[in-house]
Parts: sequence; structure tokens; C-alpha cells
Amino acid sequence: MPYLYRAPGPQKHPVPKDARATHSSGQSFEQLRQECAQKGILFEDADFPADSSSLFYSEKPQIPFVWKRPGEIVENPEFILGGATRTDICQGELGDCWLLAAIASLTLNEKALVRVVPQDQSFGPGYAGIFHFQFWQHSEWLDVVIDDRLPTFRDRLIFLHSADHREFWSALLEKAYAKLSGSYEALKGGSAIEAMEDFTGGVAETFATKEAPENFYEVLEKALKRGSLVGCSIDIRNATESEARTPFGLIKGHAYSVTGIDQVNFQGRNVELIRVRNPWGQVEWNGSWSDSSSEWLSVGPAEQKRLCHTSLDDGEFWMAFRDFKTHFDKVEICNLTPDALEEDAVHKWEVTVHQGSWVRGSTAGGCRNFLDTFWTNPQIKLSLTEKDEGQEDCTFLVALMQKDRRKLKRFGADMLTIGYAIYQSPRKDEHLNKDFFRYHASQARSKTFINLREVSDRFQLPPGEYILIPSTFEPHQEADFCLRIFTEKKIITQDMDGDVNIDLPEPPKPTPAGQETEEQLQFRALFEQVAGEDMEVTAEKLEYVLNAVLRKKKDVKFKELSPISCKNIISLMDTSGNGKLEFAEFKVFWDKLQKWTNLFLQFDADKSGTMSSYELRTALKATGFQLSGRLLQLIVLRYTDENLQLGFDDFLNCLVRLENASRVFQALSTKNKEFIHLNINEFIKLTMNI
Repeated sequence: MPYLYRAPGPQKHPVPKDARATHSSGQSFEQLRQECAQKGILFEDADFPADSSSLFYSEKPQIPFVWKRPGEIVENPEFILGGATRTDICQGELGDCWLLAAIASLTLNEKALVRVVPQDQSFGPGYAGIFHFQFWQHSEWLDVVIDDRLPTFRDRLIFLHSADHREFWSALLEKAYAKLSGSYEALKGGSAIEAMEDFTGGVAETFATKEAPENFYEVLEKALKRGSLVGCSIDIRNATESEARTPFGLIKGHAYSVTGIDQVNFQGRNVELIRVRNPWGQVEWNGSWSDSSSEWLSVGPAEQKRLCHTSLDDGEFWMAFRDFKTHFDKVEICNLTPDALEEDAVHKWEVTVHQGSWVRGSTAGGCRNFLDTFWTNPQIKLSLTEKDEGQEDCTFLVALMQKDRRKLKRFGADMLTIGYAIYQSPRKDEHLNKDFFRYHASQARSKTFINLREVSDRFQLPPGEYILIPSTFEPHQEADFCLRIFTEKKIITQDMDGDVNIDLPEPPKPTPAGQETEEQLQFRALFEQVAGEDMEVTAEKLEYVLNAVLRKKKDVKFKELSPISCKNIISLMDTSGNGKLEFAEFKVFWDKLQKWTNLFLQFDADKSGTMSSYELRTALKATGFQLSGRLLQLIVLRYTDENLQLGFDDFLNCLVRLENASRVFQALSTKNKEFIHLNINEFIKLTMNI
């Protein structure tokens, strides 16, 4: 159904209340518009200025761009003229056919279109040079405000434009999406499904036409009836084939929209047809059932009108469905819900969202091929408790999305190759270690690791507990991600990296003087030699002793311990509060030092004298600290070098400060429960200054 155009001027409109304003001023679209109206000025968006920084980041414009408002380009501009339709989308000089294909599909779903393109704006009364559009990003809706200055050359729009030069909704939508992505250049190259999801918050499914189910025609028919956005493309084998034209008029590596599907009676039999649109607004299929093909001579005028058949070179064409499957390689469907298109039933879905990060050195472990680091990836526990109606299994869909990669293109970032694996949980509420993955195979996994923004797949597994591990293919690659889990029944999920658990043993009580062993007597003599007459060790004395002892250890690498480090040690061990260590305190610390040294050597796998940051989690756990993924990331950033290694001095400093922070927290929370308003995570970050 076409978008219905309202009279010019502000209208009461169904703009969703939950879209978050994103302008740096903190003001909403309406507040900004009213402010401009009161001042009698046209809005100028400082967040996305009308200059080259909003256009390109890696090249200079080939032609002199002039930014103009629609009223400076044509007389009596219109936001929407005669309804927002797919013919309003004509590609300009930007390689964003994927975005245009998605916009063309969007016009087929009135409800989705009204959300993305709010109706409370026009060039009529209330016009202030400001417009806004709404996009879904990582599980929330954003309201993106822009001014209406558009890049032109000789009074013509350079980029996306409508076939009617007085209409500007599509050009302004492209500008808002460019702002969301950081620049117009950031829109070069992509997959239509990416924009389709940003227009709907839907779930993507991809079909290879050569491997599609037998009822693929019905699948597409149902998708279009449900308002799903559908795109298609032809694969390329190498870069030279990009946008190469086939003998049948189709463009390789180019994003098309699927805009209709139907059947027609041809010479006494029903023929399945599909309607496809090229966002260029020209260049069409020239095979059977193309605009000027002889097959249409056998179809009556009424039937041709029902199918909206024309002979115009407008980029849209019909083709036989069998030819479609032969010539196109991939179909992308953005479903507004995860309902399987092969089924008739419509389900109510539960959705759970996890936001996370892959951070080099702590949680960027790569795929299962890299066993030494794979276990360090984020781990999410799924508890599938209820079977599907009349089934033995539980159905769920997992969608893993890497965040903001398009916005980061100006800094050299590309789409990472991502995927996930699902393992049967051993019923332990803790982060699984390397040995588990050495001896256990996955129960399910994404079909492939691929460099798309999102990877999604549908699964059926028996009720039980599972561990889902999202990862990049290669280790050490950094990105933020959004993980969505859709289930037909309620599901319980738990982030296995979110909790801090500290289990520190109580320091041993000193042995009475008359019961000391020979070794303990020798240690007392050492202490008396170090402490001197006052029988107390100061920070300066401790610094001298520790550095002297550690220099003799050839199997550990360390930098000289500083006076600050030694004061931290004394702060940890000093129970009397005099800023010095008495014999009992020194003995407890020395025992700790021996234990920590042995642990460091145990986790120095390559005997280099340093420890890998990926082993730090296990080493800390062995000392009694099970840290959250976020806290571990901060510790890695603070204590490791550029090669993600840490020497013994850094390891010692880290442990001392962790113990100090945790003991202070426990003491304060025990004495005054109202005093502590921070959780242990926040308190450790604060006291360790990380």
C-alpha cells in the first residue's frame, strides 16, 4: 500500500516515543525546530556540517560540490509527492545500491516506512530547514536529525534523488543514514540486509537460490505478504566482475529489490513470476517476461494492469521465477519477526539481548581453531526449559551483529569475519576453561564465519543448558557486538563473564616461637637481619630485599619494584597500621610471594619469563579472583605491554592491588552495609584506578 501524503505543515503523527534523540545538543527534533522558528532561522547541523568532512574521508571530491537547500534547487519543493514509492529511488554518483535497494523495499511496507520517515515534517508551514528519520541500531531506535542542505552540482542532486526533481524525502533519508554512518563515503559498498535491519529492527535470513527449499516461491510470497523486506544479488568471482553486465541485462555484484511475486495465465497454464527492481532506475532484464518481451502479447490488458506491467525503462521488471533462480545467486529476507517462512503459524517471540566486546588480550580469542585463546571469548549460558508446542525440541534463533564497523571505516576498520558456536553446558556457573573445549565438540554453530555485519541462524535443540560463544574468526581482533537470541518460549540467559567472585583464604596464624621448624628459624634470622634493631620492615627496606631476591630469579622477567609498589604491599599486609611490616606480617607476605611466584612460572607456558594476558584470567582465578570480563579487560590494558605480555613485577602489582581493594571492600561492607553503594566491580575499578 502506498505511503499516504498529508497536507503540508506540522501534523499530529505516530512518531514512537521510545526513539532516543541523538543530537549533541541533547534536544529533540521538535525542540530544535521550535528554537529555529522562534529565532527565525533555518537549522544548520553542526554534528554533520555542510562541508567535505561529511562527504569523504579518503579522497577529494572529483567535482566542486555546492550544498543547497531544496528551495534553492527547485521552486516549491515537496517532501513527499504523490506518496513515497519505489520509483522515488534513483541512484546517484555513490556506490550505495545496497541502501537504495533496501529503501525501495521499505516503501512496500507502509507501517515500517512511517516509522523510518515520520510524517511530522514538510516544506510547508512550520518549515525550519530541519528533518528527522528513525533507525534501529543494536536493539534501540535512534532519532537522527539533519538539516536539509544537500550536495549538488549545477543545481542537480549528486547522490540519491527522486525521479521527480521536486521530491526530496529519499535524498534526505540518504543524508540521515550517511550521518548515522559517519559520512557519505562510508555508504560505499554493503549488503541490503544491513539497511533493511536498520529500517525495521528485523531478523535477517539469507538463501542461496541454487540450494533454496522446494517451496521457495511460497517462502518469498509469504515474506512479501508479511511485510518482510526482500533483496537479491548475483555473486562475483573477482573484483573485475563487479557491476559487469550479463548478456541478459543483469548487473553482477549489484543489489536489487524484490518488489512483487505473482502468477499469470499464459497459454492455458499458470506461470510463476517475480518482480525485481534495479535502484539505478534503469538497465533491466531482457529475457522472457521482460518489459518488451513477446510473452506479454498473450496477456490481456486487465491482467497487465493488475500486475502494473509497463514498458518503461524505470529499472523495474518481471521475470519468470525459474529464470530468477537461474540468474540470481542470493536472496536476503529481513523478517519483522523470526517466524519461519516455511510454516503457516505466526508465533509470539521472546527476545534476549546481550551487548559485549572482543578486546585484544582478554576476550578476543578467535574461533575454535585457536584452542589456546578460544576459551577466553565471552560466554553466554542459555537455559532452554520449555519445548515447542507438540515438539521434543526448543526452537531459537541467534543473531550476532558487529557494531559500528561502517562508522569506523574512516579509521581503516573493515567488517570482521564473525560467527558463533553452541556447547552443552557442564552445569557449572563459571567461565569454561581451555580443557573443556579440548575434549568437547559443539552441539551447533553458525553455518559459516563470514565478514557480514550480522550472522544469524535458526536452531532446534533438546531442553537443557548450553553455552553460546560469539567470536571473530581470527584472535586478537577487536569489536563491540550485539547478540540477539529469539525463542518461542521463555529463556533464561546468563553472562558467564559478568560476575566477580573473590575467595581469598585467611592468612595463616604465625607459629609460636618455641614450635618453629629449622626452616622457620632460618627465616626469622633473615627477617632480623633485614629489619634491624626495631624488628620492622619499612617500604625502603622491602624494596631493597624484593629487588635483590627477584634479580636472582633467572626464570622471571621483571622491572625494578618501585617504592610505591612496596608501599602498596605494606598497606595490604600491615594489620597494626604503623606503615611497617612486623615479623608475622612479613612472614605472611613472604608465603604469598612464594605462591604467586610459583603460579607465575606455572602459567609462563613458553618459559619466556613473562605471562600472556590470555592466561591471566586463569592465574588470577588460581589466586582466588574470578573477575568479570569488563574488569579483566581494564586490568589487561593497565598491566600488559604492547605484545600482551606482563612481567612478574606487573603481575605482583596487580595481585597486591586486587587484594587491597577486595579486603577494603569486604571490611567496609561488613561494618556498614549502608556505606557501600558500589558493587565489587565498581569498587575495584575505583580503588585500582583503572
